Amino acid sequence: MSTSSSQASSTKPRKTAKPKKPIAPMQQRLLLTWLVWMAYRLLALPILISVLNPTTPDIIGGIAWHGLWLIPAFIITPAIIKGSSPYMLLVSSMLTLVYLGASGVVLFIRVYGSSWTEILVYGVDFGLLFAVNVWLFILLKRLPSMNKVEK
Repeated sequence: MSTSSSQASSTKPRKTAKPKKPIAPMQQRLLLTWLVWMAYRLLALPILISVLNPTTPDIIGGIAWHGLWLIPAFIITPAIIKGSSPYMLLVSSMLTLVYLGASGVVLFIRVYGSSWTEILVYGVDFGLLFAVNVWLFILLKRLPSMNKVEK
């Protein structure tokens, strides 16, 4: 009987450590998408809306407005550039989710009263923010756990 129990215990599959997925490619994707979104939101969006909107809103005013709107994003940009602090990336993720929600609301509102080209401009903004959030979630999943102390 003792031999059968020792055989049963030796045939149990051992838990092997999962190979860790690389962090650097996700940091690069996040950084690139973040910088593209910031430049698009600060410069391209006001310029395109000024050109495409029949009321031709002021470009400088649009850039100033979006600059004010992006102050929290400017504050978290160093954390996005570094991309290794789970705590700051978690805060960044919450902030970008707020931006994503606001961008979605603006896109939804524009669907009812704007031309297709303006809807496309706001759709690109929404898409870039969505990509930023996806990369942030994936990067946060790949970073070491915040509540476990590694020795």
